[in-house]
Amino acid sequence: QVQLVESGGGLVQAGGSLRLSCVVSGDIFRMYAMGWFRQGQGKEREFVAGRLRSAESVYYGDSVKGRFIMSRDLAKNTVYLEMNRLKDEDTAAYYCAARSAALGSGDLLKYDDVYNYWGQGTQVTVAS
Repeated sequence: QVQLVESGGGLVQAGGSLRLSCVVSGDIFRMYAMGWFRQGQGKEREFVAGRLRSAESVYYGDSVKGRFIMSRDLAKNTVYLEMNRLKDEDTAAYYCAARSAALGSGDLLKYDDVYNYWGQGTQVTVAS
């Protein structure tokens, strides 16, 4: 059974930075794709970042492009989301997601229904 556990959320001032971690129990190499999503209160789930296992390219949502960086440490079975220049509108619960089956295109990473494993989420609150 694969489990994803996020950590690193908290309260941060606008303009500040925060790094989220997602530890994958089991072999991260089994996961064909990894992604980060977020959901603000009363809002729909939003794609933040994602990457395919075999590719170096990372896909980002338009609202975070240039500010957030997704990375991974395969030795630690961990993916990260470094968030910089945080804004009020970044306040949300952030979720790590994984897909264990092949995916035809990185363009599909932005759709939450392509992922079959989800973490419990970690709250990020940006104070102005």
